[in-house]
Amino acid sequence: MGAGGRMSEPNSPSPVQRVPHTKPPFTVGELKKAIPPHCFHRSVLRSFSYVVYDLSLVFLFYYITTYFSLLPSNLTVLAWPLYWTLQGCTLTGVWVIAHECGHHAFSDYQWLDDAVGFVLHSSLLVPYFSWKISHRRHHSNTGSLDRHEVFVPKPKSKLSCFSKYLNNPLGRVLTLTVTLTLGWPMYLAFNVSGRPYDRFACHYNPYGPIYSARERLQIYISDAGIFTAGYVLYRLVLAKGMAWVVCVYGIPLLIVNAFLVLITYLQHTHPTLPHYDSSEWDWLRGALATVDRDYGVLNKVFHNITDTHVAHHLFSTMPHYNAMEATRAIKPILGEYYQFDDTPFYKAIWREARECLYVEPDEGSSEKGVFFGTRTSFDTSEDSEKCSM
Repeated sequence: MGAGGRMSEPNSPSPVQRVPHTKPPFTVGELKKAIPPHCFHRSVLRSFSYVVYDLSLVFLFYYITTYFSLLPSNLTVLAWPLYWTLQGCTLTGVWVIAHECGHHAFSDYQWLDDAVGFVLHSSLLVPYFSWKISHRRHHSNTGSLDRHEVFVPKPKSKLSCFSKYLNNPLGRVLTLTVTLTLGWPMYLAFNVSGRPYDRFACHYNPYGPIYSARERLQIYISDAGIFTAGYVLYRLVLAKGMAWVVCVYGIPLLIVNAFLVLITYLQHTHPTLPHYDSSEWDWLRGALATVDRDYGVLNKVFHNITDTHVAHHLFSTMPHYNAMEATRAIKPILGEYYQFDDTPFYKAIWREARECLYVEPDEGSSEKGVFFGTRTSFDTSEDSEKCSM
C-alpha cells in the first residue's frame, strides 16, 4: 500500500507495503506551502453554519419522535432504531465540531472556540478542557511508544496473560463490544487504553498526573459542565421518566461514544503503520503514522475527520471544511508517506482486532527503535499478526 494505497482484500493475509519510517524528504514548511493559504482561514460564520445545521437535524429528529406514539406498534419497533442511528451519527458530527474547537480551528478567537466547545462537549458528557489537554498531548506525541496518550500498542512481552484466550472470534466479539460501549467512559474515568502514569489518572481529577497545577482550574470548569449536564438529565428523568431519557438521549449517546472510539482506533491502528521508541521518534514521522479511512456518506456527517486525518495531524488548527482541499494538495508531496484505506469500517475493525495485537522491531534489523508487526502464532487455532495499533 503506497501513496493513497487501498487494501481491497481486507481479509487477505498477504503482505502489505509499510509506511516508510525513515526521515521524510520534505518538511512541514514545504507541506504548508503546497496548501492554498485560504485553507487555513477560519470563518466564524461558516463554522457556526455547521453547528446550526447539525443542531437543526438533532431537534428535527427529536421532534419526529413525538409522533411515534401515533404509529402502529410494529412500526414503532422500527422507528426507534432508525432514530437512534440518525441521531447518534448527527451527534457524532456535533462532537467533531467541539473537537475542532479544542484545536482552535473553529474561529480566530480562542474564547469563542472554548465557549462553543465547552457547551457542545458538556452536552455530550465530555469534560471539554480536561480532554482538550490530554488530546493535545496525543497530537504532540503521536506514534511514540513512550509518550503517546491513547491506544498505545504493547510489545508481546507486555501482553496480559489472558490475551491469547481472546484471540478468537468469540473473544473478539466480546472485546469489541466492551471497547465500543464502555471504552470511552472507561478512558475518561480510569485512563483505560491510555498511557501509563506513576499513579491513578482520571480526566475528572484536577490533581491527577495528567494535569499541571496551572491547568487545574480548567478541570474544575470541565467537571462543572458535566455536573450541570447530569443535573439537567436528572430533572428530565423526574419529568419524563428514565425510559424517555434513555430512548431520546442515552442510546444515541452510546452510538456517539462507539463511533468516537472506532474512529480513533482505526485512524491509528493499521498493519502498515510504524511506531517509534524515544531513540527514533520525531514529531513529523509520528504525525504521519496515521491513516485516512473511508466511511462512505458518514465522511460528510462526521465533517471529514475520517478521511482527512493525516492532514489534521499535520495542521490541527485548519478548519474541517478546508481539509479535503489540503489533503489533495499535500498527497503528491507525501507520496508513500500518505496512507489511505478504503476498507469498509465494519470490516476494518474486525480485521484490525484480529491482526493488530502487538508490536516488535523487525528481527535482525539495526533500527531497534522502529516497531512494526510480523506474522506469528499465538498458539491458538487461528494465526495472529503483530502490528501497529
